[in-house]
Amino acid sequence: MSAASIVLAINLCVGAIFVSAFGFIAVYRRSAVGARWQALAYSMTFVIGLLEYSMPYQTNAQAAAYGSFAAFLTAMLLSNIGLARHYEVRVPWLSLGLLFALALGINLFTLGMPRDSLARGLIYQAPYALMHVIGIQIILANRSRRMLDLTLVSLFALSALTFLGKPFLALAIGSGGSVQGYLSSNYAAISQASGGVLIIANGLLILLIMTRDVIADMTTLSETDPLSGLLNRRGFDEQAERARLMAQRAGMPAVAITADIDHFKQINDTYGHDRGDQVIAMFGELLKESFDQRAVVARMGGEEFAVLLPGAGLTVARGAAEAARLRLRDLPKEIRGTDKRITCSFGIAVLDEGESLSNLLRRADMALYDAKAKGRDRVSIAPAPSLDSNTPQGAASAEKLSSAPHAEPVRTRLSG
Repeated sequence: MSAASIVLAINLCVGAIFVSAFGFIAVYRRSAVGARWQALAYSMTFVIGLLEYSMPYQTNAQAAAYGSFAAFLTAMLLSNIGLARHYEVRVPWLSLGLLFALALGINLFTLGMPRDSLARGLIYQAPYALMHVIGIQIILANRSRRMLDLTLVSLFALSALTFLGKPFLALAIGSGGSVQGYLSSNYAAISQASGGVLIIANGLLILLIMTRDVIADMTTLSETDPLSGLLNRRGFDEQAERARLMAQRAGMPAVAITADIDHFKQINDTYGHDRGDQVIAMFGELLKESFDQRAVVARMGGEEFAVLLPGAGLTVARGAAEAARLRLRDLPKEIRGTDKRITCSFGIAVLDEGESLSNLLRRADMALYDAKAKGRDRVSIAPAPSLDSNTPQGAASAEKLSSAPHAEPVRTRLSG
């Protein structure tokens, strides 16, 4: 068995591994459509292997050689479609279709050309290189590119250059003189080896990218409240803690805000749980729109919500909370779906130096309880943790922090 045949056998095994790996992702995660296309792409290695192994035993192997070319080009076409599906960008059907059709048509006319001809080699290899260029364009069309994605771009560029360099290598050392002699040539061994390395490298990177994104999607799903579309308690605890640490390390302020829909049980009892669910979803969307992109916004359970706003002080947080409160209260009847106005209450606490997230939220909750006790539909501000709100000094400090209308200081912690 020639060296090229051994390398070809290894490539077939590698192809089978990738078919299994991408197939597993496609089955495990139904939404991973790109993985299905990649599994189809790597399944073409079996067709290529069968055709190339049959060449030495055929009197006229030009048909098998052309079939191998078409199968490899098909694999690249399927892989590019898979990349576009995965990155959720538009599939370049026109450029892919034109390249595929032109390459198949033009290469029919090269079958009678000498195998060591540079012109034939460039016509044969150029479509492979151009398929990689289209792949690069697909990856770059995705705006949320990360290190692995950019590494794949570099690898695709290297692959394109490798294919364009093969005709010059064939011209320098010879490619076997005939289709039957191809597998026994040194060129075939080098071509199959370099191609195998690139297939493995490209496949591994695409597999890593898809695995990374599937894990990220599953993490997002496990940390998302399905009703409001906001983070759930688990997601909030993790992301808010990360934001708190970053703010403290950078010496930036941070504010915690807790919110509660007033008389929510009455809404459920009067209008039903479906209407209650709509109110929760509506309030969640309103909260998300009221704070900037830095904010970590979550539904903590029931009608309770929480926000951590890093890099912002009390003035910004109170303004956003007041805006959200007024927007909910002033919703027209046809949007809110209830006869009476829907109102909400807010509690705000400013992060103190070295304070934990749990204590910060506890103080925001105390402020929220105070807002409820004072008639609801208002924003209440918690005093600094170093001050006792039951002392004259603490009460004075709280009053100073909450000088705006509807912003009430906390003096006692109430239940309910």
